[in-house]
Amino acid sequence: MSSANDLVHGFINGLALISPACINTSPATGSERRDQSRAPASEVLRRFSTAVAVEEPIAPPVQVQYTQLLINGQFVDAASGKTFPTLDPRTGEVIAHVAEGDAEDVNRAVAAAREAFDEGPWPKMTAYERSRILLRFADLIEKHNDEIAALETWDNGKPYEQAANLEVPMLTRLMRYYGGWADKIHGLVVPADGPHHVQVLHEPIGVAGQIIPWNFPLLMFGWKIGPALACGNTVVLKTAEQTPLSALYVSKLLHEVYSQKVGEMEASFGGSVWLISDASCPYICKVFK
Repeated sequence: MSSANDLVHGFINGLALISPACINTSPATGSERRDQSRAPASEVLRRFSTAVAVEEPIAPPVQVQYTQLLINGQFVDAASGKTFPTLDPRTGEVIAHVAEGDAEDVNRAVAAAREAFDEGPWPKMTAYERSRILLRFADLIEKHNDEIAALETWDNGKPYEQAANLEVPMLTRLMRYYGGWADKIHGLVVPADGPHHVQVLHEPIGVAGQIIPWNFPLLMFGWKIGPALACGNTVVLKTAEQTPLSALYVSKLLHEVYSQKVGEMEASFGGSVWLISDASCPYICKVFK
């Protein structure tokens, strides 16, 4: 007689090994019934389990290329040299080790973004030129749609169909939307009592500090950087430590488009846990999260 432990062990084995398609639903003959009565409990449970078969996870068709901090157009290691693992949520295995930024790295990024705002071409170029750059960025996202979607699925765990057919195309549309707004933001002349001229001007404010979560990494990325860049601001963005890879990849595409036109990009992106230090706070004009 099989023990309870044998039954439990057999039940676990059954869940792991059998699928509904493998079950023989035809009536058993007398000899088969006698054989089943003598079979170990683990074999009986394995044979008649309704559990799905275990499958090997699909290997994503994409290579992880960017795992460093992106500061002032350059991928660089963290000042401390530290990294942290980003995990495949399906298996818990490490996908890559990403640079772990700290206060010193934030200060570097903010200083570069502030200098770019004060001295660089981005806030000073015409709104039409900013629009053209963001629209070309959208075209490049669309070109790399499947690769970006595979990376997003691998790092975030959401279904590939959702990433490839909904979220990456939505990021493309977001960038076209904000690119379209860039040259349509203007001031107002306000009626006033008396001999006065009252005018409202909309101007970029400086460095925008931005923090995004893990659940919709690319859409959150687009919602944050799109309006800030369209208006002529510079950006320091912190991705979620759970899902840094897609934002780093897409940021590289943005730098490619920008550098083709005017040189170095003022936005800085980090795939790590960042701390806003006292030294960097005076140069950050607004924080979005």
